[in-house]
Amino acid sequence: MGRRLLPVLLLLLGVSGSWGQGEEPGGPSEVLPEEPIGDEVPKEDGILVLNNRTLSLALKDHSALMVEFYAPWCGHCKALAPEYSKAAALLAAESAAVTLAKVDGPAEPELTKEFGVVGYPTLKFFQNGNRTNPEEYVGPKKAEGIAEWLRRRVGPSATRLEDEEGVQALMAKWDVVVIGFFQDLQEEDVATFLALARDALDMTFGLTDQPQLFEKFGLTKDTVVLFKKFDEGRADFPVDKETGLDLGDLSRFLVTHSMHLVTEFNSQTSPKIFAARILNHLLLFVNQTLAQHRELLTDFREAAPPFRGQVLFVTVNVATDNSHVLNYFGLKAEEAPTLRLINVETTKKYAPTGVMAITAASVAAFCQAVLHGEIKHYLLSQEIPPDWDQRPVKTLVGENFEQVAFDETKNVFVKFYAPWCSHCKEMAPAWEALAEKYRDREDIVIAELDATANELEAFSVHGYPTLKFFPAGPDRKVIEYKSTRDLETFSKFLDNGGALPNEEPEEPKEPAVPAPVGTPFRTPAPQHEVQANSTLGPKEEL
Repeated sequence: MGRRLLPVLLLLLGVSGSWGQGEEPGGPSEVLPEEPIGDEVPKEDGILVLNNRTLSLALKDHSALMVEFYAPWCGHCKALAPEYSKAAALLAAESAAVTLAKVDGPAEPELTKEFGVVGYPTLKFFQNGNRTNPEEYVGPKKAEGIAEWLRRRVGPSATRLEDEEGVQALMAKWDVVVIGFFQDLQEEDVATFLALARDALDMTFGLTDQPQLFEKFGLTKDTVVLFKKFDEGRADFPVDKETGLDLGDLSRFLVTHSMHLVTEFNSQTSPKIFAARILNHLLLFVNQTLAQHRELLTDFREAAPPFRGQVLFVTVNVATDNSHVLNYFGLKAEEAPTLRLINVETTKKYAPTGVMAITAASVAAFCQAVLHGEIKHYLLSQEIPPDWDQRPVKTLVGENFEQVAFDETKNVFVKFYAPWCSHCKEMAPAWEALAEKYRDREDIVIAELDATANELEAFSVHGYPTLKFFPAGPDRKVIEYKSTRDLETFSKFLDNGGALPNEEPEEPKEPAVPAPVGTPFRTPAPQHEVQANSTLGPKEEL
């Protein structure tokens, strides 16, 4: 069971990047040339520059080789470049047995095809010259994270501890240390523990089989212990003798207990907040420049322990640049202090009913009420503009969407957009032209809705732009448009009743920018087409 849960582990520990498309098997292994690589392969900033021929040489010469497939025009590749070079320098300074390299993907189509490269940057890790099954890198995008990911593949992922001095030295150096106490280091549970340690880059791992250390820490059976310099200081995960060490259960335990009981939301903490995979987040909005607001933090923290692992307690300082969080919850800074709870899987939001004083008891009661289904979620909606129907493109909001989109006498074509979305801006002229073309048709409505400021009960929007057609009639039918975003194709779609003519195959459209699923109140920006800031983010498609 533990082996099947490895993908769960990667998600839980925040190393799964949205750009990871899965590994593609390469082509047949080549016969490697006999000559050494020597000075034949150029270097740029400590990175080998490879092509179709020299990749084979590099694989023979370097037992551990990380290769970045990049495109010269790719913005994400340019952002990664200095971190990648810094990682190479860090590893070289340690004399680590690993080499970093890069390949210009567009200039080497045979290699991109062989290794299943579908976007840039794509990083592949090769070991022992094995060209057919490289491991795709889906780890952090910062230099130290890249270096640590590689260290744990070419060296031990956990430190062997023989005495109390070694344990204390490890614990003194790091805020969070995970130590596996195993009576037999040859057991399968140890392999499971080390596999977890390999990818949990934000924690430091040790392991021991020494009886005196079991006694020192009050243990009589195999146990994984998380030591931390905050909150309760220690959390134990006993190994079940019957079922063994379950990878998914252990990873969830470690992420849950490595978090502070209360975490302040900011750009540094947000990746870990969402990597925790705790579905319910309780947010306390306060102005930390005010003493009476700061005093509330004690009660908020007091309410947190019973909900550990079930509700993540987060504070949001409205006096700093967190306007995007306020907007997401439909709040204004002057409404602080106040609470909101969100389920990040369903994105349903909950607010206290009436005016509520912030106390430990009231915070706990609010959590329980939401978890027990006693409070109904709320939906965001802008106010209906007075001139919403005066322009060719009608303006929809949450309040008037149902009435307009499901009007049985109208065929309604709606663009769901985000104000910051570049694809939405690019298609705006075609959408305006479409509305102008059909403005005299009483049975056709062309409309748009800002999906970042309005929520709908009927469905959620998962990418921008999303185009949906609501044909006339009583059936409340919804057809998603998935073809080319231009006036001619839009027109054919409308004239054909919500479908393209059969003789014309649908052309691929520009990909929609995904909404930040699971990270609902992260700062929206075009480059945040997917999730965590701490992991190598979106790829640019070929």
